[in-house]
Amino acid sequence: YILADTFFVSRGLGTQGLAALNLALPIVSLVMGTGMMLGMGGAIQYAVHRGRDGGEQAGAIFTNTLFLALAAALVYVASGLFLSRPLTLLLGADQQVFAMTHTYLKVILLFSPAFILNHTLLAFVRNDGAPQLASLAMLVGSLSNVLLDYLFIFPLDMGIFGAVLATGIAPVISMAILLLHRLRRRNGFHLVRTRLHWKTARATCSLGFPSLVNELSSGIVMLVFNTLMLSLLGNVGVAAYGIVANLALVVIAVFTGVAQGAQPLISRSHGQGRPDLARRVLGYGLTVCLAMAGVIYILLALFAPEMAALFNSEGDPVLAATAVEGLRLYFLSAPLAGVNIMAATYFAATQQALPAQLLSLLRGLFLVVPAALLLSALWGVWGLWLALPAAELAAALVCAVLFLRLKKS
Repeated sequence: YILADTFFVSRGLGTQGLAALNLALPIVSLVMGTGMMLGMGGAIQYAVHRGRDGGEQAGAIFTNTLFLALAAALVYVASGLFLSRPLTLLLGADQQVFAMTHTYLKVILLFSPAFILNHTLLAFVRNDGAPQLASLAMLVGSLSNVLLDYLFIFPLDMGIFGAVLATGIAPVISMAILLLHRLRRRNGFHLVRTRLHWKTARATCSLGFPSLVNELSSGIVMLVFNTLMLSLLGNVGVAAYGIVANLALVVIAVFTGVAQGAQPLISRSHGQGRPDLARRVLGYGLTVCLAMAGVIYILLALFAPEMAALFNSEGDPVLAATAVEGLRLYFLSAPLAGVNIMAATYFAATQQALPAQLLSLLRGLFLVVPAALLLSALWGVWGLWLALPAAELAAALVCAVLFLRLKKS
């Protein structure tokens, strides 16, 4: 969704549009991450119970997850209606980009029910034996976003509002496809008359928390990097980081996709009392993540100038040079990020919430923010690009310790 916005906004609205989009992305990550947290947390419980007892509690788990999804969506919609201007200022938008940032942010918050419900349904459908349908829904939603981006920004000349409107419509299209799972009467989950069970709600949030942190970490990193880039290079630096950050969202999405594909298999094996099979699936996931990370880094390192040029419609030389340097340094973190995301998902999928949460928090917040502040103070922009690889490396070392302790126990 966001990569298409980045490309068309950079072509249609230039550097200021790109900077405005990048400033709003932390809130996008928060909304998306909330949906992923609730969807993954509820779906993990559903898959484990289905492997253990055939899914007798499926309806109650699904209904409780929807309660939480609607409550979160209500908070975000209220924020969009009443707090969008203060939030825009808080994200660091100056007079040049305030209007565009505010428009993007407000519309995203108003569309939050669609994003959250879409991620929730995707997780349940994927864990209900229909991963092909879930993949189809995501692909059609993404492609519709690309087409609508072009239509709204160029022929209809709707500016930043067109970009965010296309992004908001995409999950609605995705959910329409997911409804086929219900119409074909193949779903093992359904709405039931029940109250909100706090134990189930806590487990949903606890097991899904790593998914929130994995998504939110991108937003947190963006917020910190945007602030530091503004002080180092101004809006041009933010725009250059916007190119790198949006490509990073795609790379992280690749690893998240592998982890989410493995999660139903791991959770089902765990529910059936087969830890050997769960560990084998983990090994497959790690192998795929490392192989894809290697290919991704080689391509980005070799074609960094061409990638930067795609998003540099004004031909700004500072923007180009900064983005190329960033692509070659920032994505040294790719293999480590793949390992950490896959490992955190394994812990969550086997109902080991504490190590999953620890690993996700370390890589998403506790390590990267101090690294960014320290390395940028020492080496400027060059040090800022290396902050994420340093944080992912430290998190990977912690991950190795956690697995050694698990092996011993």
